[in-house]
Amino acid sequence: MTVMEQVRAQALEGLDPEQSAAVTAPRGPVCVLAGAGTGKTRTITRRIAHLIESGQVNPSQVLAVTFTARAAAEMRERLAGLGVSGPGGAVVAQTFHAAALRQLRYFWPRVMGSARWELMDNKFRLLTRVTRDRGLDAADRDLIRDLASEIEWAKSSNLGPADYPDAAAASHRDLPTDARTVAEVFAAYEDAKVSPDGDRLLDFEDLIIYTTMILQAEPAIADEFRSRYRSFVVDEYQDVTPIQQNLLDAWLGERDDLTVVGDANQTIYSFTGATPDYLLDFTRRFPDATLVRLQRDYRSTPEVVDLANRVIGNAVGRIAGTRLKLVGQRDGGPAPVFSENEDAESEVVCVVAECKRLLRAGVPPTEIAILYRVNAQSQQYEEALSEAGIDYQVRGDQGFFSRPEIVAGMRRLTTLAEGPPPPMGVVDAVRRALVAVGLTDAEPAGANAKARWQQLLRLVELVEAIVAEQPSAEFAGVVKELETRSRSKHALVVDGVTLSSMHAAKGLEWDAVFLTGLHEGSVPLARATGTREEIEEERRLFYVGVTRAREHLHLSWSLSRGDGRRSSRKRSQFLDGLLPDTARTRLAEPRQEPDRNVLKALTAWRGDYAARQNIAPVNVMSTMMVRRIATELPSTLDELAAVQGFGAERVDAIGHAVLAVVDDSLFG
Repeated sequence: MTVMEQVRAQALEGLDPEQSAAVTAPRGPVCVLAGAGTGKTRTITRRIAHLIESGQVNPSQVLAVTFTARAAAEMRERLAGLGVSGPGGAVVAQTFHAAALRQLRYFWPRVMGSARWELMDNKFRLLTRVTRDRGLDAADRDLIRDLASEIEWAKSSNLGPADYPDAAAASHRDLPTDARTVAEVFAAYEDAKVSPDGDRLLDFEDLIIYTTMILQAEPAIADEFRSRYRSFVVDEYQDVTPIQQNLLDAWLGERDDLTVVGDANQTIYSFTGATPDYLLDFTRRFPDATLVRLQRDYRSTPEVVDLANRVIGNAVGRIAGTRLKLVGQRDGGPAPVFSENEDAESEVVCVVAECKRLLRAGVPPTEIAILYRVNAQSQQYEEALSEAGIDYQVRGDQGFFSRPEIVAGMRRLTTLAEGPPPPMGVVDAVRRALVAVGLTDAEPAGANAKARWQQLLRLVELVEAIVAEQPSAEFAGVVKELETRSRSKHALVVDGVTLSSMHAAKGLEWDAVFLTGLHEGSVPLARATGTREEIEEERRLFYVGVTRAREHLHLSWSLSRGDGRRSSRKRSQFLDGLLPDTARTRLAEPRQEPDRNVLKALTAWRGDYAARQNIAPVNVMSTMMVRRIATELPSTLDELAAVQGFGAERVDAIGHAVLAVVDDSLFG
């Protein structure tokens, strides 16, 4: 075997035919459409190794870019494991922003002379000053954050202040104020970054914009850069923004030694300016490009893969026309579980009970994830997991009671609780108190303001649940209960069950995944239903959630928000056609009314038992579970265990007592 044959054999070891085709494609434009779980990182790192080991490029001449520091670190680790190095150095694997920062530091003095620049950590301080100068409410932190988000979107989309109003209208942006005012603030912000002596403050978008401008305006610098880097690899190409594409074009010049990897089905960041158009148009721009599709899914069981294919198979539009159909490569596993629940509380109880079952079956807690659409939905799971003694970590966000708006709200409630009782009901008093920290009657405009509002509304819903459990509780007592629940939260750990939004779960995987809150208004999100494009992005986000699961997949939703509320929710439209016949039959069964005597007796017993155990009544049984027992009237432990959400663990702990209450109420 020749040396070249040995190099080729090493690069191809353990690869499937499609991966091998991507690895060994000739130097030039290559587009790899890589579905979830198909081994894209392995493929692109092997391709880099093959190009180097076959002598087509030196390691130091390769620039690989991706979108997160974690992904870049994983790429560097994989390349190091492949022994990819040379006398000129190793492959550079960085994020777009890190690569631009490095280049800007090097080239700036040669173009800008003595003018200095400084990178801002964030836009908040400067935008606060600019907003105040424009006569707006600079004390409104949500307004400042939303203005920052709009400026980031505009700059990432390669839009200036003059272009912003029309583009925002066309993109159905969720604006904190009118578009013309945003544009004026944007223009003033850009002016404020430049001092009279030419020094500049740069934000993170400027790193890419200025680096691109220098390469485009200075041919000598562009030539120097292009002699340094000759081969480029871009991961997650479906998430590229227009200014990142501009920088990539400046890096390439007239060359075409470019490998891109992406999956249009996982396009979920359009709100940040990302677009899959560059991926979808790659073979039009480079007609001679090698196109490879990776569709063999090594992550998930065939059951999960089949569901994922059916989810994305319902998609419509341009992206749908290029979708990949995954082919499961693992042995079979359990069928996905669909769980309809009467209310949100019952859904949480059901999910946590299933978590316990998986933990008892030997699934490590680090291999279990509970995913939701918005961060405000984490609170119920934080509380339920804590009460169950299950460690957890909240990914990409703080725990509920640690979030700034909740800290501010709790501080306000605690101060009021030290004074005389308010002259109104507890829930109304809490609502009024939280107005000072951002709770309004109607959902506000602006994405950040909405997120803050959702968190505060969740705090009100938590108060409503406490009042439902303790009808005689006064304002000070309810606040004390909130403080107790806040203090009882254990320190977050790194080896517990993961709580995460679906967006933050992108790029990760677990043995068991719970997709929760799958009702209309949540998935898809209510404010994302204005256009077909927004609906389709929500569908892709759901698809990303499904494809995080390796083996166990649990999909759940509830028909109402909480105790006593009318069942007005509908399950997500994305579930249409997915439920097995048995599930559709079960979920369509008519509901009966509970026996009033049994319901009253069980509710009273639950309260007494909770008081003796010093726990919340909801942690004995949810109100909806009490209603189910009062409706189904079980007479044996087996029948009681079959009541949705009750389970074997509760049977062991309180089963005989519950049956006694039912029996006494019916026949006593």
